[in-house]
Amino acid sequence: MVFGPASPLGVSLFEETPPLELIPGRSEEEVETVIRAVYRQILGNAYVMESERASIPESQFKRGELSVREFVRALAKSDLYRTRFFETCPRYRFIELNFKHFLGRTPDGLEEMRAHSTILDTQGFEAEIDSYLDSDEYQNAYGEFFVPYYRGYKTQPGRNMVGFTHMFAMLRGASSSDLKGSISGKEPVLNKYVIQETPLAVIPPSGGVAGEGWSFQDTPVGSRTRHGVGASDEGKVYRIEVTGYRSPGKVNRVSKFRRSNKVYLVPFNKLSQEYQRIHKQGGVISSITAV
Repeated sequence: MVFGPASPLGVSLFEETPPLELIPGRSEEEVETVIRAVYRQILGNAYVMESERASIPESQFKRGELSVREFVRALAKSDLYRTRFFETCPRYRFIELNFKHFLGRTPDGLEEMRAHSTILDTQGFEAEIDSYLDSDEYQNAYGEFFVPYYRGYKTQPGRNMVGFTHMFAMLRGASSSDLKGSISGKEPVLNKYVIQETPLAVIPPSGGVAGEGWSFQDTPVGSRTRHGVGASDEGKVYRIEVTGYRSPGKVNRVSKFRRSNKVYLVPFNKLSQEYQRIHKQGGVISSITAV
C-alpha cells in the first residue's frame, strides 16, 4: 500500500487527490468538477445553497471568459465569502483562513500577519484578496488554471516545522468545514502561536485508527513540563513519532509495519532541527505532542 507523508494524520484524501487543472476542450462535466473543487477549497468545504452560488462568474467561467484564478477571485470577493469569513470573523481568523483557502498553507510568522492586517487597514477587503491571488507564490504554485489545494501539511525540505504543525490545527479533515470544523468557532485558531512562532501538538484523528478518521482533535490547552538537561528555557519537551522511513528514490513509500516506528523526545528549542533531520533521512512524522 502506498502512503503519503500525511496519511497517518488523517489527510490521505488530500494526499491521494491529484491537483485539478482546467485544460482547454474539457467536457461540461469536467468543468463542473473544477467548479465544485473551487467552491470546496475557497469556502473551506462549507455547504453552499443554490441561491448563494456565484451564478454570473460561473457562467463566465463555463464560457471560457475566466481562468481558474479569476474565477477564484470572483468567488473570494463575493458577498458569500465576505459575509461568512470577513464580516462575522475577527481580523486574524479572516487572515489565517485566507492563507489556507488561497495559498494552501498557514501564515509564516508575525510579519506576514502584520502585512495583511495593514492591507486591510489601508486598502480594504478586496485588496486583501488580491494580495494573495496576485502574489508570486500563488502563480508559482497554481498558475492560471490549477485549482488551489492544501500544501502546508506536506513535509518539504527547508520548510519551517512550526508551519507544518500549524497546518494540522487548521486542516480539520475532509468531512469538516471552516464554519464548523473547530471548537474555537470563529475565533482565531493560531494567532499567538503564529506571532510567537510556537509549534502545536500534531494529534492523529479522533474516532478511529490514525489515517482512517477525518476529524482532528483540538490541541490540549496546556502541557506538562520537564526541567533539567535537555529541556528548553520554557521547560517543554515534545514527543515525535515517526511512522517509517522511505528508501531513497522510492517516493511516498513508507513501511506499514508498526515495528518500524521510532519515537524521539526533543526539547522545544531543538524541534525545527530534529524535524529537518528526520525529513532528510526520509522519515514520515506521525505525531508531535507535548510531554
